[in-house]
Amino acid sequence: MSWLLEAGFDVPEIVYCTMIGEYLLAKAQRKPLSLKACAERRGLRNQKKSELIDHWFQDGVDFSEMPLATMLEYAEADVRTTAELYLAQMDDFDAQENKSLITARDQMNDMLIVLVELERNGCAIDLDALETVEHEFHQEKTLLVNDLTRIGESVMGDKPFNLNSGDDMSELVYSRIVVDKPLHKQTFNIGTNDAGKSLRPPLMSNSQFSDAVRVTTKVSERTNAVCCNVCNGFGSIQKFKVKTKIKLGKKYRIQTEEPYKNRTKCQACNGVGAIYQPTGQTAGLKMIPFGPDYAAAGGFKTDKVTIQKLIEVATRKNKAVAVEFLTKLSRLSAVTVYLDSFVAGLKRGTRKNGILHANFNQCIASTGRLSSSNPNAQNWPKRGFPVRRAIVSRFDDGNLIECDYSGLEFRTCVELSRDAQGLADILEGKDIHAQSASIILQKPASEVTKEERQTVGKPNTFLPLFGGTGYGSPEHVRAYFGRFYEIYEGIHAWHKQLQTGV
Repeated sequence: MSWLLEAGFDVPEIVYCTMIGEYLLAKAQRKPLSLKACAERRGLRNQKKSELIDHWFQDGVDFSEMPLATMLEYAEADVRTTAELYLAQMDDFDAQENKSLITARDQMNDMLIVLVELERNGCAIDLDALETVEHEFHQEKTLLVNDLTRIGESVMGDKPFNLNSGDDMSELVYSRIVVDKPLHKQTFNIGTNDAGKSLRPPLMSNSQFSDAVRVTTKVSERTNAVCCNVCNGFGSIQKFKVKTKIKLGKKYRIQTEEPYKNRTKCQACNGVGAIYQPTGQTAGLKMIPFGPDYAAAGGFKTDKVTIQKLIEVATRKNKAVAVEFLTKLSRLSAVTVYLDSFVAGLKRGTRKNGILHANFNQCIASTGRLSSSNPNAQNWPKRGFPVRRAIVSRFDDGNLIECDYSGLEFRTCVELSRDAQGLADILEGKDIHAQSASIILQKPASEVTKEERQTVGKPNTFLPLFGGTGYGSPEHVRAYFGRFYEIYEGIHAWHKQLQTGV
């Protein structure tokens, strides 16, 4: 539709997208939605003729340079395939089990028209403001790396580590090293199946998990570095070319000429110039992995969600060094994403006229929400995110308005379940996210900070609304889920009704 409008064509007020139709009929299952994949999956009589042009594309030939007859045959096959797919979808939507999807289908097609206009209009970017924000992020990143390196060296000794290495971070955080990676992967069922989905972690009791950890990993030790006596600290050895053997009586003398141009890596120290000797002291932050769900190929997970859970544990146990390191590691991860995805994305996508035309996708997220790409102009951190300063009005006297629903998911869940306590809380204006944080952190709601409300309360308010049970979470978080369902019995009963159909 965007292409037709740019080319000067008129489009009807009502449109239908076969990709949207196929997306809805998939009912949250991840299926390929290309025209070719849909035609093959449904066994349509007319098939997309990709083979006509694939070799042209592989050779770098543009559409405009391809033979007209080939292009006409390819285009006609596209139209016929799309038409046949449309008719097949109409039959599916007429089926009783799919009639409830028709309203969503029509709304999504109406939304398509709005998104086309939104994408074509784009938004204005202040590139000078963006450059200032980029400079600030780079400065913060440098300080974070310096602090993390300092803390890491204080708990690891002289042994080097890489902040970008999952294996190194696992060792530093959990104080354990994987001794047999194949065995580790087999024990914790790490990997993907033929469909590319992660394998299900094994069910283990706490004692079984502890035993498995001891079998596949060993305790990491602090080290002291001593100069390698083979290469004298250079990390490499100079070798020489052999020229001749000269006979001296009954003996031979080897005569050499100039050294090899490149030095040879020292095998004794693996090229680092030092030997790291263990001291017998445990290295790292000594955090304990939560369970088999948190096992990774190089040890145990250190992703942003896991790090947040570890920060909660370290805070409760008054492990100040661990809290500082993990908090700064989490922030470094965020700043890196801000620079690589948001700042770089805006710079790359903004045209010379200062307008950014991002894409908004209706058929990617399994939840039915929009996603954004080229660059991601949608899922941004909330209030106070510096990159927002670069989004400006294109009009000299224009203003930007920010708006958001308040507790939309909770309100919708309460409305659908008709939960009496939830209705009362909404009418009373209770802060549900603060209540969630209060239960998890075991402190009065009045003492919950804004940060705790956002990072602890809000994510955990959403999970039980969609049937979450807290499986794999620490005990105090699992207890929260039980408490939530005690408070909101109507929501719990509604979930059971949805599961059983009774």
